[in-house]
Formats: sequence, C-alpha cells, structure tokens
Amino acid sequence: MENNRQYKYYAFISYNSKDTKWGKRLQRKLEGYKMPATLCSEHGWERKPIKPVFFAPADIGIGVLDEELKARLRASRNLIVICSPNSAKSKWVGEEIAYFHSLGRTANIHFFIVDGIPNSSDSATECFNPVVKELGIPEILGANIHEKNYRWPWMNRQRAYVQLVTTLLGVEFDSIWKRHKRLLVNKILLSATLFIAVLAVLFAVWTAGKPVDVEVRLDEVSVKNTGLPPLKDAVVTLELENEIKSDTLPALSSKCLFKNIPSRFVGERVRLKVAAKDFLPVDTFVELSGDLKIAVRRDPSVYGNVNFRLWNPVKEQFLPGVVLKVDGHETVTDAAGAVSLTIPLEMQKQYYIVETSLSGEQDTIFMPCGRGVVVEVE
Repeated sequence: MENNRQYKYYAFISYNSKDTKWGKRLQRKLEGYKMPATLCSEHGWERKPIKPVFFAPADIGIGVLDEELKARLRASRNLIVICSPNSAKSKWVGEEIAYFHSLGRTANIHFFIVDGIPNSSDSATECFNPVVKELGIPEILGANIHEKNYRWPWMNRQRAYVQLVTTLLGVEFDSIWKRHKRLLVNKILLSATLFIAVLAVLFAVWTAGKPVDVEVRLDEVSVKNTGLPPLKDAVVTLELENEIKSDTLPALSSKCLFKNIPSRFVGERVRLKVAAKDFLPVDTFVELSGDLKIAVRRDPSVYGNVNFRLWNPVKEQFLPGVVLKVDGHETVTDAAGAVSLTIPLEMQKQYYIVETSLSGEQDTIFMPCGRGVVVEVE
C-alpha cells in the first residue's frame, strides 16, 4: 500500500454539478467515518483515516482541465467518481478520469453510483462516463446506492458507503459492515429512546399546559333531617389568583362545573367558598383537582333557635313565668315574657305547635323566628 503522506488529499471527488448534493454528502461521510481502534492501531491510521477529501466547489465551466485541478488530482491518492447519467455526459468528469489515469494510478479510481445503470448502453440511463471504456479501465461495478441488498433504501445507501470505505482502505468488507450495522442498530435504538423521551416530555408539557375542567360536589355531613328543606341554589365560588369564578348548585345531588381552569393551578391550594340558605357558610382552602367534594353542614340555629314572646291582648302585657310546651319541649317564659329554646337538629321542624297552661289552646309558630314573633294568649 502506498504511503499516504506523499499525498495532500486522500481522495478527489469528480462529479457533475447536477450531482453536487451527492458529492457533498459523500465528502462528509468519508471524512467523518471512524474505523475500529484495533484496525487503526494495526495499520497506523487515525480514527478517521479518510481525510482530507477534495471536493471542487463547482463543475468546470470552460476550456480544458485547468492547472489548479490537475495539481489537486496529482495531490490526491484516490479518485472517486460520482456516477450518474449526468456525470456520464460530462466532458470534465471524463477529463479528470483521463488525467488521473495518465498519472499511472488507474487502480486507485473508484466509482460511486448514485443514479443510472452500469453499462446499459443507453445514454438516458448509462452511469459510466465513456472515457472508462476508451481508456480500457477495468470494468468495476463500484458501490451502488441502489443495489437492492436490503428492503430499506437507507440501508442500501449505508452499505454502499461502507463498500467504498473498505475499498479505499483495502480492508475486508464483511467485518466492517457487521460493525457498521451494529452501530446503526444502537444508533436507531438510542434515537428511538430519545424520541420517546422527547415525546414524553412534550406530552407532559402539553398536559401541563392544557386547561382542565373542575367539578365540585357538595356532601352534607351534618345530621340528616328530612323534615327540613333540602339544600337549594348553593353558590360555589373559586378564587384563582386575581380571578374569581362562581357557579350555582340547584340541589345537593348536582355538580357545578368550572371549565378551562389553567392547569398550573392543579395541585395548588386555592380558596373555595360555599353559600347556601339554611347552611353554614364554607370558606376554606383546598388542593385543586378535577373532582372536588366539599363538606357542608346545616346551620342548627335556623330551625333550632325558637324565640318568641307571650302576649296577653286583654291585659296588654307580656306574660312572665308561664309554663308552655313547644312541640313537646317544656319551657317557661322569662321576666319579659320571652321564650328562648334550642331544639336539637335531628328534631327540628319548619314549624312548631305551642301549647300554654293558660287557655289550653294551641298556636303555631313558623321557623325561623326571633324575639319579634308574638304568640297571643288570654
């Protein structure tokens, strides 16, 4: 094997301007290809042994092959021809092949087929420049990215790259290709893992940013008393920073719904209030979630605090010290003729029968009632 140090370039890429993207891609692939450390140690190579690779910025425009390109060809150990129907028709690709051949380095001419059919004898599909036959350069099929060794086109392209690398370096194809496939599999698995991780993060971000709907239900935890009016038209208020949202619950069995709550509030403590007739007000802080259950208690004073005054219209005075019963609960009027009685929640009613010892008559008081209520007896 020739000493590579006498050459400035490991390879010169010959191409037609219509195939520029393939030339640039091949240059990157070759210069960036890492060989196994054991082979590099055995041959005295760097980990990336195929560099630099010369890639002319543009196809030749006019005249004959200029002296600068000839100098670059002389300074290149190998000539790589990007083969396609475009380069097969290119005068300048033919001249570069001919000049490199004239240097006595025919064995170092390599073909990389990106389009067309080798030796098709049809100008529309032929990928080899006619100079190859004219100069008697041995027919070499070259590395063909369209050779169907695998179901997936990208795998066939990878195989062609490795085939060219191993040909340039003069090493066994199979051992390098097996390693390359293994690295590809690992890379794909890593990419798939990263992709899944990115999707998970994006999903988490999307979920975190997605508005949520919050349902609020009320649960009566006080002693149940079916003789009292049920909860009705409870106003539920949710305070979120500077925003206040309210909804009304028509009954204890229904739910109120707060829609499109910013998800950043989920899990945070927010202020919640409940106001309902005959029930104790709720003013608390809760950890926000999609389903909230709030305990409510009936106000025992509404139907349990019985307050009225006993009045004699004949004497036109309030009656102190009178024994009476309120729905069976015995009590006595005070010095001002007033009754103040508390009835346990489970025994409360919306109205009570009042019986006095004076007349034996009955009267009815409707709840809630206060000291302004007067019961008349003779």
